[in-house]
Amino acid sequence: MDDAAYDHLPRAEFAFPGPLRDQLVGAVLDGSKTSTTGLVAGYALLGEEVPPVGRREAVVDSDGRVVAVIELTEVRLVPLGGVDLAHARDEGEGYGTVAAWRAGHERFWHGAEVREELGDPDFTVDDTTPLGRRRSRVVERVGRAGPP
Repeated sequence: MDDAAYDHLPRAEFAFPGPLRDQLVGAVLDGSKTSTTGLVAGYALLGEEVPPVGRREAVVDSDGRVVAVIELTEVRLVPLGGVDLAHARDEGEGYGTVAAWRAGHERFWHGAEVREELGDPDFTVDDTTPLGRRRSRVVERVGRAGPP
């Protein structure tokens, strides 16, 4: 099916195009990634609010192709220090502890691409940094991916 059929849906873009996005999209498709975490500052920069439960989003791969549609099943605002182990594990990146999850996410959030996107070369996070913690489920696989 043509991606134009999904133009009405907001895009779910995990990380930036490249190996990490490919890994995360693969985890969404294989069912191991059922949660994700976004910086509230990122939503604010785009003039958006943290999306509501029930919203459907088109998951795009590194080439910008729609590969799935997800539906948000839970959305919570939490401080970075409030992320629990269940959420960390459900991100599908193999984290066995909250500390490992946090270290990986801090590397990403302190990276040049995020700092450039936020327009803040010194951006850092701490225990109080507000996050949008989202859970989702695949409701449609697009193209080669088959049914959910």
